Amino acid sequence: MFEAMKYSGTKEENYELLVKQLDSLLEGETDLVANLSNASALLNQFLDTVNWVGFYLMKDGELVLGPFQGLPACVRIADGKGVCGTATAQCKTMLVPDVHQFPGHIACDAQSQSEIVVPIIMDNQVFGVLDIDSPVKNRFDEVDQKYLEAFVETLKKHL
Repeated sequence: MFEAMKYSGTKEENYELLVKQLDSLLEGETDLVANLSNASALLNQFLDTVNWVGFYLMKDGELVLGPFQGLPACVRIADGKGVCGTATAQCKTMLVPDVHQFPGHIACDAQSQSEIVVPIIMDNQVFGVLDIDSPVKNRFDEVDQKYLEAFVETLKKHL
C-alpha cells in the first residue's frame, strides 16, 4: 500500500523524490482515471500553498475536466482560452505569477492568484494538461516548472 514519504531535502531533491514516487506508485497500472487520480492526489499532498491540482484532457478539440483535487472546476475550456487553453495552443508550459494580469484568464476559483499549466504531449498531439493553482501570487518558479515537466514526462509512461 502507498505510504506518504517525508520530504526534508532541498526543493530540487524533494521534487526528484516525488518523480520517483510517482513512477513507483503507478507501476503496473494502466487505467487512465486511476493513474491521473493518484498523480493529482500525490501532487496535492506534496505541494504547499495550492488550492487546485488536476488534469484537463483534450476531447474533440477542447479541454474537458479530468481527475483533480480541489473545489469544483470549469468543465470545458476551449483551445486557446485561458491559461490552460493557451498552454495547449502554444504547446508549452505557462507559468503565470498573477492570473489577474493574464489576458482571458478563466476564474474557476476566485481565490486563485497564480497558476502553472504543463501540457501533456503524446504522439505529437496534445493529450491534456496538468493544471495547478495557488491562492498566493508568484507561487511557482522555474524550479517548479522544471520538475513539474519531469513529473508529466514520468506520468506519460503510465498513460
